Amino acid sequence: MAQVRERGARYGKALAALGAASVLTAGAAVAAGPAAAATTAAQAGGARYVALGDSYTSGPGIPEQTGGDCARSSVNYPALTAAQLGQTSFRDVSCSGATTDDMWNTQAGAAGPQLDALGKQTRLVTVGIGGNDIGFGTIIGSCAALSPTDPAGAPCKKQYTAADGSDLLAQRINDAAPKIAKVLKAVHERAPYAKVALVGYPSIMPDNGTSCFPSVPIAAGDAPYLRDTEKRLNTMLQQQARAAHVRYVDTYGPTVGHDVCVPAADRWIEGATPESPAAPFHPNAKGEAAMAGAVYGVVRG
Repeated sequence: MAQVRERGARYGKALAALGAASVLTAGAAVAAGPAAAATTAAQAGGARYVALGDSYTSGPGIPEQTGGDCARSSVNYPALTAAQLGQTSFRDVSCSGATTDDMWNTQAGAAGPQLDALGKQTRLVTVGIGGNDIGFGTIIGSCAALSPTDPAGAPCKKQYTAADGSDLLAQRINDAAPKIAKVLKAVHERAPYAKVALVGYPSIMPDNGTSCFPSVPIAAGDAPYLRDTEKRLNTMLQQQARAAHVRYVDTYGPTVGHDVCVPAADRWIEGATPESPAAPFHPNAKGEAAMAGAVYGVVRG
């Protein structure tokens, strides 16, 4: 048990650092491949397809990494979607650690605000944001660190339950809703002729609520709690998409059964110790491909 406790603490620190760091790179605004053709001309009026988002969009750890500190993969879902659409005017400014504030602000490493990539020539925008606004990395890190203290219980849920019994993470999601609305409004203002799709988050924990402790350091009672928290986040995103009259992309449903607890051959979301190239608790290449399929199905019209 001492070894399990030590491992949980180690995972917790690593995951908290992953989520807390707003890691952006100077000048890492254009992905490899088709994006290269759009570098100069598209910046003035916006590329035809622009991808905004955080690490679930950028694909940290998945070869080939093209975004410097932004940890952007050449086979993330925006790149795959651009290829499926035959879109050569494409710009991916997604970045690991991004929050809604980074749509407007210069980020670490002097990467410009993500919204600056948009323009009147832009015809498609995908947005994958919100997880870091509720503290995704620190939440997972805390849950991992706490799991050895009560493997059969729900120590993380207990930590995020207020004295009055209310759910602190549910409140964070509620607080993030107007931030998402503000982002979508800004996208419409900067790319008035674009089709916009807000992309949800894939199935991370088993949808049936089971835990696979200690291989994934999440306590038995915290597995369904984290699942429900993610579903609540996705529901909020869907509601904001509807209110803003943009399309919502469900990536949760298509990835159920490919979560962190399934065997490596069937796993699209890596666990605390990735067996395929990816960041912990993030999509691997198969996961990004599945997300691309969901995005393409929504935006191809």
